[in-house]
Amino acid sequence: MLLDVHNLSCVREDRTLFEHLSFSVSPGDLLQIEGPNGVGKTSLLRLITGLSQPFAGEVRWRGENIRHCRDEYHANLLYLGHQPGVKGGLTPLENLSFYQKLHQNGAVEADLWQILAQVGLAGFEDYPSAQLSAGQQRRVALARLWLCDTPALWVLDEPFTAIDKQGVKVLERLMLRHGERGGIVILTTHQDMSLMQGRLKTLSLTPGRMEAPC
Repeated sequence: MLLDVHNLSCVREDRTLFEHLSFSVSPGDLLQIEGPNGVGKTSLLRLITGLSQPFAGEVRWRGENIRHCRDEYHANLLYLGHQPGVKGGLTPLENLSFYQKLHQNGAVEADLWQILAQVGLAGFEDYPSAQLSAGQQRRVALARLWLCDTPALWVLDEPFTAIDKQGVKVLERLMLRHGERGGIVILTTHQDMSLMQGRLKTLSLTPGRMEAPC
């Protein structure tokens, strides 16, 4: 296993969202976190990424608490949360180019244009990102996935928001390919994912209890 969640408890504003949660994921796993709104799905993802600290328990990467191997862990992690995380003063092409250079990806500029076309941003490559709609900014953020074969672990919070059915299928294929290459995907979504059925494990969070991944 690569990632191990051990006896994790989460408390927010004196309310226990979940407790004694344990599960592990191995190379190739695709895991969907399920549950009603407010049950703690986003809080769990933030604990997994190290953005929040648990009330009890720990998250381990290759057997070591992520607090003790922060640099190594973050080098292997890609997190896309509710906020798109793009620079409004840069165009989609410039945002993607910046991310490419940051991670020393070998893609050439022609590849970046093609990636933006795949996420439905053809014709918007040179617009300032601040002028794009929230859905289009989300697509700029998702374009990073095409440059991210190196990070082993993808943690994606509602990645299909404002994405049409065809776009969902494109992203599903990308996640399946990541899993086939030994990567891990952990995500939350309210979308039906037809292509990933049979490959997708689920972890259900419900008030007061958790169901083990299946």
